[in-house]
Amino acid sequence: MPTAAPQTPPPPPGPVSIVIKALNEQAHIEACLDSALRALQHIGGEVVLADSCSSDATVALAQRYPVRIVQLAHASERCCGIGAQLGFEHARGSLIYLMDGDMELQEGFLQAAASALAQNPQLAAVGGQVLERNLAHLEYRARNDKPMARRRSAAVDRLDGGGLYRRSAIESVGYLSDRNLHSYEEYELGLRLRRAGWTLWRLPIDAVSHEGHRTAAIALLWRRWRSGYAWGIGELLRACWGDRRRWLEVWRLREVRLYLGVLTLWLLLALWLLASWPNPLPALTTALLAALAVLLLTSARKRSLSRGLYALLAWHVNTAGLLRGLLRKRRSTSRPIASRIIQAGPAWHADRHPTHALV
Repeated sequence: MPTAAPQTPPPPPGPVSIVIKALNEQAHIEACLDSALRALQHIGGEVVLADSCSSDATVALAQRYPVRIVQLAHASERCCGIGAQLGFEHARGSLIYLMDGDMELQEGFLQAAASALAQNPQLAAVGGQVLERNLAHLEYRARNDKPMARRRSAAVDRLDGGGLYRRSAIESVGYLSDRNLHSYEEYELGLRLRRAGWTLWRLPIDAVSHEGHRTAAIALLWRRWRSGYAWGIGELLRACWGDRRRWLEVWRLREVRLYLGVLTLWLLLALWLLASWPNPLPALTTALLAALAVLLLTSARKRSLSRGLYALLAWHVNTAGLLRGLLRKRRSTSRPIASRIIQAGPAWHADRHPTHALV
């Protein structure tokens, strides 16, 4: 019978815990674990694999490695936010590095990030650049065209793609990630940390490489709806309900304003169709012409018709997701996550790790 984690008080904190979120990553998990363990040879610590009830060979492959493996007790709770929090509840380090199971940690990043945290006690976390390997995919190619932080050191509002977090900073804001969020969990964490006076920093060096989905672009939108990923922005708005300052900051996000614009157009079209009934053809014709004009303008801006079409479809899917997320019931963020320990991993000797003095 699964029990709530953690089952016993963790040992005294040591240096780095690399928390890897995974769901059906059998194609990438070995390379991911290899890169994490290789990085720890220079800095010391542990690897915690937080598995969201994978149905493939992810866990079986991971059991070949000297890592701690924990798994959700209930597959129905799967979401991006709960995976990170599950790993955090089982991690024992004073520094927590987050990454996904389809990523590979780049040589030297952990040392650089830990050094930055040691030099500036105001930093809650340090991230780096994410290298997209799947450049055949429209979305990942677009991300690669806009390097994070433009290859310069800078304060940021979130650490998309993971980062090295100070445990004391996380504990000061209650928890690592909101178990209710299917996306935007990094933004929500950054929001809480910044409200508490902490700073997030991104270095101009490579942190991880990322494989991403091989699903076709249009099919990926449907997958994100089915998995709940598209609901994240609405869930984020609901999470901030009652906190005026957080609510206003989320409303300033560009995508929120964009999706509200799309929603307004939906309402106007619906009213127009009702007003013109039983002859809605003029309204539908005008709507189609307007959609075509937007498609052409978006395609020109993105210098690609396919990118323009993908962006237009994504706006509508995410607008529907915003509404769906707003209506989703929230679970308590303070309760431990029901989980099982599949593999305990190596014994923990905090005093033997060279990075203990960094924090």
